[in-house]
This record gives sequence, C-alpha cells and structure tokens, in this order.
Amino acid sequence: MNNENSKFEYLIGKKVKVIVDRKMGNKHPKYEFIYPINYGYIENIISGDGEELDVYILGIFEPVNEFEGVCIAIIHRLEEDDDKLVIVPDNKCYNPDQIEALVEFQERFFKHKLITE
Repeated sequence: MNNENSKFEYLIGKKVKVIVDRKMGNKHPKYEFIYPINYGYIENIISGDGEELDVYILGIFEPVNEFEGVCIAIIHRLEEDDDKLVIVPDNKCYNPDQIEALVEFQERFFKHKLITE
C-alpha cells in the first residue's frame, strides 16, 4: 500500500461511536502485551483489511464498553491497508507527539503517518 492519504480523512473532527473490544488493561488475544488504552472499532465502516475500522481511544482512564468521542487523527499505515482512528472526549486535545507516544505500544511495529487535518 504506500499511499500517503487515508480514505477516512473525512472523519477528522466528526463525532463517532466506538464499540470497545479490547479494554484498557486487557491482554491482546494473540500477542503478549496489555492494552494501556481502550481499543475498539466503529460498526459498519469497513477498513481496507476487510474488518470494521479500528480505533484508539485517548483521554479515558478506565475500561469502557462503548465510547462516543471526536476523531482528532488517523494513524495511516503505509505498508498495509489498516488505518486506525484516534478518538478523544470533546474537551481533550493531544498534539502529534503525545498521540505517537500513547499508541507506540502497538504502532512501533508499523511504518505509518499521522494525519491530523
């Protein structure tokens, strides 16, 4: 894939509902790491990998089942078709360095570009 853009850029600034399937503190089903943040997906929006669009939730400090927040960025993976949204509560802001630090537990394994506008 090596496209510099994401087909999900239209979601930046929009409010979305997230279903959390990997709660903060839970272990990844295949790998040996613990999720330091809530991670989920948006129903009925299909990503390039054929699965529902994945989401990192920042700014919530307890495990949740669902969350509604604003998309502030996209983690656009450059070598595979599996973008991730970054969702936060209405009143939270994170700069690119903060976002990169908070998703590093998983994104360190993938060449990606952070799209914020």
